[in-house]
Amino acid sequence: MVGQEHVVRALKHALEAKRLHHAYLFTGTRGVGKTTLARILAKCLNCETGVTAQPCGKCSACVEIDAGRFVDLLEVDAATNTRVDEMRQLLETAQYAPTKGRYKVYVIDEVHQLSGHAFNAMLKTLEEPPEHMKFVLATTDPQKIPVTVLSRCLQFNLKQMPPGAIVTHLEQILREEKIPAEPEALALLARAAAGSMRDALSLLDQAIAHGAGRIAARGVADMLGAIDRTYLLEILSAIANGDAAALLKIADDMQTRSLSFDAALGDLAALLLKLALAQTLPDSLADEPDRTRLGELAAAIDAESIQLCYQIALQGREDLPLAPDEHGGFMMTLLRMLAFRPEGGAQVISAPAGKRPAAKTDAPKAAAGWPELVQQLSLAGAARELARNAELQRREANTFELVVPKAKAYLAERTYTDKLRSALEQHVGGAVTLKVTAGETAGTSAAALEAGEKEARRAAAAQSVQADGFVKDLVNLFDAKVVDSTIKQEGK
Repeated sequence: MVGQEHVVRALKHALEAKRLHHAYLFTGTRGVGKTTLARILAKCLNCETGVTAQPCGKCSACVEIDAGRFVDLLEVDAATNTRVDEMRQLLETAQYAPTKGRYKVYVIDEVHQLSGHAFNAMLKTLEEPPEHMKFVLATTDPQKIPVTVLSRCLQFNLKQMPPGAIVTHLEQILREEKIPAEPEALALLARAAAGSMRDALSLLDQAIAHGAGRIAARGVADMLGAIDRTYLLEILSAIANGDAAALLKIADDMQTRSLSFDAALGDLAALLLKLALAQTLPDSLADEPDRTRLGELAAAIDAESIQLCYQIALQGREDLPLAPDEHGGFMMTLLRMLAFRPEGGAQVISAPAGKRPAAKTDAPKAAAGWPELVQQLSLAGAARELARNAELQRREANTFELVVPKAKAYLAERTYTDKLRSALEQHVGGAVTLKVTAGETAGTSAAALEAGEKEARRAAAAQSVQADGFVKDLVNLFDAKVVDSTIKQEGK
């Protein structure tokens, strides 16, 4: 029962205290262990050593339950036994004492598919259950179970397996089986299982057969028809750099390999979610195999663009069937991500002809020329973003103490600070001591100053548009309103 410790602990305490309920309801998505747990509970109740939280597994009751031939364990699939007559016939045997075991255990899977009349028939037995009878109900959709039945059950919700837990369990199995596997391959299987340990084990069997006893990432990706994450990372990198040519090449390569563009947009949205989480909660990338690359992308793409690209990916996936062809629909979705980025794409409106007033800004002065120094350093990616968002607190000779905003604490990771230190050493021509912390900032970083100047230019452009005679005529004629946020300077 991997990942279901909360349920196991509660049942264990109840069994040890002999506080048994007459009806249990296990809820959760497919393949998380509902019916497995029901069989384990049946063993706990009927083990010849007594009611116990640790059945022996060796007595005739335990062995027969494992083999599926214990006479007092009745398993029913409600999906194929939905009618009231079938339920009444099943419950007629409830009045009789167990043939061999201590308790008669009725396991009803997908119980939500029973008809209303069948639920009513079962309700009578739930209201006055015989001492020797236990119900174990399992369902993926508890909302469809009548409240009258729910109120008479002890309910446990089994959780979806997180990918990390699935990978750990698969690694344990493969160690015992002495089968080699690449970590990236197991991560692909865990993602494809979508929280279901049963699906993960089935996929693992397929992967072993597909790889002839060796589980490799490329082989698993081919088996699943999965999108190689490298494509997605390159797409995000091209979006960060505004490189439309690179996007076109990636889309063409994917078409050559006959990869699913629908799946690619879904996986791209999932990756954008990870970037958004990384910007808010840097520790969320701790278990990611590509955490360094994801951290660099989270630093290179602003939060607003990530949110916008996420929405475009979802909408693009919905529009894909309407496109002239999937390749064109996919390409248009990627170009839309470029076009609607705050820093790129078509300009909504150019400022009317005429001399623009000089921009004024109240941005604070930079400390010790750090923003100017940043412009001279040879940096790229996350290391560049670290330098741009950092403020110089103190400098003594070749010792630099920097502070970054708490919201960008992930930039203080050693991978990025080492790159910044190397760039500083190259610039000053000697060894550099660098200390970077996250804390309160004063708005004197290169990024903050650029943002202040940009806002000042936008305000000046807005003022120029508002004062333009032609625009005034349009406003008066159509009772219109100029939306300042849509005004951008030509070439900006």
